[in-house]
Amino acid sequence: MENRTSVTKFILLGFPLQWELRLLSIAIFLAIYLITLLGNMVIIVLSQLEAGLRTPMYFFLSNFSLLEICYTLVMVPRLLKDFQHSRCAISFRACITQMYFFFFSSTEFFLLATMAYDQYLAVCHPLRYLVLMNGQACARLALASWVSGFLIPFLPKAFISQLPFCGTNQINHFFCDTGPLLRLSSGDTHMANILIFLVSAVVVLSSFLLIFTSYTLIVSAICHIPSATGRHKAFSTCASHLTVITIFYSMVIFMYIRPGSGWASDVDKVVSVFYAIIIPLLNPVIYTLRNRDFRRALGKVLRRVKAALTILI
Repeated sequence: MENRTSVTKFILLGFPLQWELRLLSIAIFLAIYLITLLGNMVIIVLSQLEAGLRTPMYFFLSNFSLLEICYTLVMVPRLLKDFQHSRCAISFRACITQMYFFFFSSTEFFLLATMAYDQYLAVCHPLRYLVLMNGQACARLALASWVSGFLIPFLPKAFISQLPFCGTNQINHFFCDTGPLLRLSSGDTHMANILIFLVSAVVVLSSFLLIFTSYTLIVSAICHIPSATGRHKAFSTCASHLTVITIFYSMVIFMYIRPGSGWASDVDKVVSVFYAIIIPLLNPVIYTLRNRDFRRALGKVLRRVKAALTILI
């Protein structure tokens, strides 16, 4: 029992950069962080203010944006703080909590699958779409995604928190990821590795199967549309979602599904930065810049703000 409590904190090695590069990194990541928060908050607010955006697609997109905000709030402020030091201490409890919220991103997989199902209904069943995807159905699907993402990390978190940690406490990463953390345990981590791999594989593969099935049916339906204009319009409604899925799943498969993944390496740290910081920035950009309805709603709101400021001045 004494050995189990010998490690009370961990040292995050992060990125060994010179002081000038640290300052530059802080400025870059702070700018990305603020833009990410602003972009996702704009999506949430506009989806509530504009009647034209009160659709199932924007309801799920608002949930997606809220998740991205929560996720970046857990990851980025800590990273910005840690950039100020070459080695940053984090308590055992805070490390396990951070690992839990990183696993909480499994909600993102379920929301992406739900959005794919929404696209399927919109393309393949347009006449019954509003009946099938009514407000109650949207709320249930969103709630199921959040609850699933909340419950899934409990088992890995409970399993890892019971492992003994003694000896070295240096994590070669900028946050408490499961692979580098398990590498420090002095106990048998074989079952923990199997459990984490199975949980990750089930979440990733099950959501991917739902998305793949939805888009297989969507492509089949689009191919039966007689006019080229109709096919282009139907495909354009799915383009943004497909882009996000391609980027998101590529990063996840590279980090966690490939053989020998999850262990500390400089490549994994760079990919984790892209996954945890860059992708939450790209999502609102991809969804908004390609959407004519959103650009129109944003322009309308900006004109209202400009008119109000003119009156006040």
